[in-house]
Amino acid sequence: MSEREPLPQRVCQLLSDGQFHSGTALAASCGVSRNAIWKVIAGLRQLGMNVHAVANRGYRIPNASELLNAKQITAQLPQAVALRLREGRCIWRTSSTNLDLLARPAGPVSSFDFLTAECQTKGRGRRARTWYAPPCGAICLSMSWNFAVLPPDAGALSLAVGVCALRALNNVGVPGVSLKWPNDLMVNGDKLGGILIELRAEASGPAYVVIGVGLNVVLGDEVHRQIEASGTRAADLLGLGVQRADRNAIVSALIDSTVAGLDQYERAGFSGFAAEWRAADALAGKAIVISSPNGSVTGHARGIDIDGALCVQTREGLQRFVTGDVSVRAVT
Repeated sequence: MSEREPLPQRVCQLLSDGQFHSGTALAASCGVSRNAIWKVIAGLRQLGMNVHAVANRGYRIPNASELLNAKQITAQLPQAVALRLREGRCIWRTSSTNLDLLARPAGPVSSFDFLTAECQTKGRGRRARTWYAPPCGAICLSMSWNFAVLPPDAGALSLAVGVCALRALNNVGVPGVSLKWPNDLMVNGDKLGGILIELRAEASGPAYVVIGVGLNVVLGDEVHRQIEASGTRAADLLGLGVQRADRNAIVSALIDSTVAGLDQYERAGFSGFAAEWRAADALAGKAIVISSPNGSVTGHARGIDIDGALCVQTREGLQRFVTGDVSVRAVT
């Protein structure tokens, strides 16, 4: 622990063992006053962190996990993947990890950077929606990738990355996850995570892509309420029975799977992912409404086509959608 690290980060590091620590002990370890510790705890709670306080015992974070650490993440990557890493960083706070990587110059073809943050002041989902992620209770991961030439079916890249995330979660023992078109990770109808792809490309030249993956680990009651108020029901790994999740191992698995998937995507496009995506399709056969700037369409989801477009059976026939927001509801 370094004095150069933000004080909230140092406090979270001390509380990451899940045990009680008195305000006096935390203050002594951080070289600050007890009042400063009290202010930090209040600030962490405002960010949605679930911090318990018990008289004569102190503070604790239930179901705590270690802070994300770039060295630990990199050490768990296969050597062949680690050799392609240009830079990996884990920081305490930023506006958006995706925006940070988008501002960087592109690296060599098929190399990557990764960046995580415990707090994002402008974390985003699709269509600039707010992404709620409490410190130490979520994974906010962004990866950059430089394609030599943008694949022709690049519109399905978020679906392919969804399959990569599913593979990674299966590898670390997280069961029961499905995929909702176009970019959500779901559990029993509730949102566990999401994917945001952003692109900076030149005509007929290299394409610099930033892939954002958000994953709920331990949200806490207040963040659950905030998410529900925004119109979405959320799931987290704790609710799936994953106690004290090793977030560093999960991030490493996500990176490894995504790098392998991007190689696969460059070789064969979306065709190598389509069968796995269909097997995990959370919408298959359900009555849905798909909304876009041009209006709403009601029908039944009929899976995806080979290009990753959503197929919807409507009263007018089978229609194909490449963009839009989907909600599940009864057809009248």
